[in-house]
Amino acid sequence: MTNQSYFETKFYNALRDIFVGAKVEGMSGFVNLMRIKSRYYEQGVFPHLKQDIETALSQFPEFRSELFERLYAFFRRYFSESGSIYFRFTPPHEHVFENVYTNDRDVILFWKTHMLYYVKTDHIFQSMMVEVDNFKFLFNVSTLEHKRSNEKRNFVFIFKSHQRDGTLVFDVIYSERGKQTNIGDVRRTIREALDLRKYTNAVPSEETLARAFQVFERQSEVDYFINKDARRFLREQFNLWLYQYIFEPEERKGTLWSEKRIKQIQILKDITYKIIDFISQFEDELLRIWNKPKFPLGSHYVVTISRILSMPGGEKVLEKILSHPNINLQIEEWKALGLVPEEFEIKDLME
Repeated sequence: MTNQSYFETKFYNALRDIFVGAKVEGMSGFVNLMRIKSRYYEQGVFPHLKQDIETALSQFPEFRSELFERLYAFFRRYFSESGSIYFRFTPPHEHVFENVYTNDRDVILFWKTHMLYYVKTDHIFQSMMVEVDNFKFLFNVSTLEHKRSNEKRNFVFIFKSHQRDGTLVFDVIYSERGKQTNIGDVRRTIREALDLRKYTNAVPSEETLARAFQVFERQSEVDYFINKDARRFLREQFNLWLYQYIFEPEERKGTLWSEKRIKQIQILKDITYKIIDFISQFEDELLRIWNKPKFPLGSHYVVTISRILSMPGGEKVLEKILSHPNINLQIEEWKALGLVPEEFEIKDLME
């Protein structure tokens, strides 16, 4: 692979990471948004950008390798696994400066997320192959519905099939109504799928299954942000980066000025600004959605039993609540939310 094709591939991969981030599977509003963002890149950004680059390089084909190398060197610092735009990677020798003093202040603190809205922290779970104790496991998350509001929910692993090469296929879903993975039942289902009358070495042990499930659950945790002004942020950072680039000392291949060199630098700037405009168009749309006023559809009080009992006459109030004809509907809702187990009864409230 030539240097030219190497840097071109690296650049487009980095740009794809900025737009799309890590590939996510499942069913949720966030996943749908990522798919829209992916189509925006594949059908809108990439074809137009590639055409603009080819047109610009028609005058200076020898500048191609350097152009992609410099584009990659700049944008790689700002893409993340979640597709968020911020100071993701800054080498120690490339210090980031903010206003460190003003006329009335000696010091102003700087932090890399000051231009961001924090959305959430979550795991990006992907379908993956795991090998434990010579057993192969394939975990499928294509039907996994992503969590909302950072809620705490456990996984349930459901054995689906046994492939010809011995791979054991599992569907992964979030727990509902307190449901948990019963490893003993999983082993029995695998044994029946293999048409075995008794357990043999062809059926993974409970320890092997537990380790495989743990490996899947240790996938990477990422932060999701929305940049408050992606265009201004990236242009400011590019201008600083470009200044350092073109004024490198001559012994480090610094810029030797000529009419041709000025035109090449202008091409680099024009292409970078176009990329930034593409990025900011989608990021600005996210920003508008995030800042759109939210209207509550309803609100309710939640009072603990201990608080009720601590008040004068609290026992009578609690008895009235528990004798209400719709108390069973409330308990069913608690079960649906996973707040109580399936075997929960009214008498358990007083224990």
